[in-house]
Amino acid sequence: MKYDLTEGLLNGPAEISAIVGLATQAGVVLPESYIDFLKKHDGGEGFIGDSYIIFWKAEELVLFNHEYEVEKYAPGIFLFASNGGGEGYGFDTEDKAMPIVRIPFIGMNRQYAISVARDLPDLFARLEESNE
Repeated sequence: MKYDLTEGLLNGPAEISAIVGLATQAGVVLPESYIDFLKKHDGGEGFIGDSYIIFWKAEELVLFNHEYEVEKYAPGIFLFASNGGGEGYGFDTEDKAMPIVRIPFIGMNRQYAISVARDLPDLFARLEESNE
């Protein structure tokens, strides 16, 4: 899968050690499509259609999830990106399929998580489609 931003820049590949460390530190097996993304792009930011997105670097993920206190306010969500405003994108680890959800940072609670995509390629496709 080729991941393209309409405008912006995706970083080069994540270090393999960061990807392996992430699997250990996160305490969850992340979806294969996301691991593939990290092998090509260690974060980056820009627009997909009219939607702005900031993909966090592999070594930042566990720290950002800890700092946002995700496990306290929205257990089972593992954030990997934000819209640069008040919302984050994450995987719903309580669902075996691990769909991607969008959740507000302010007043973060699982009940406000909205399923937006099946996986990372689907997220790119849906953000692109939602702005045509």
